Amino acid sequence: QVQFVESGGGLVQPGGSLRLSCVASGTIFTIYTMAWYRQAPGKQREAVASITNDGSTGYVDSVKGRFTISRDNAKNTVYLQMNSLKPEDTAKYYCNGAVRTQGGRLEVWGQGTLVTVSS
Repeated sequence: QVQFVESGGGLVQPGGSLRLSCVASGTIFTIYTMAWYRQAPGKQREAVASITNDGSTGYVDSVKGRFTISRDNAKNTVYLQMNSLKPEDTAKYYCNGAVRTQGGRLEVWGQGTLVTVSS
């Protein structure tokens, strides 16, 4: 079985920083495009950042210049560095991506990690 496990969430003051990690486990041959999503209560889940297997990145406008997505293929890990955090960034953050396993390509979601930005 392939699993994504997020970590790094918590309580941070406005203007602070957090670094989220997503570790993929299982028998994985290749990790393709990976993305971070977030969902706040009463709102639909939105894509925050994505990174392709060749390193191309994309961000939702609200986090451009503040968040950075990166990956370490050797560790099967994707990161989201979040700087200059705002209260509106408060949400549960999820890791998502497509992987290649013995059975073919699969889309996988993590369980999420909570980020709370508050004084």
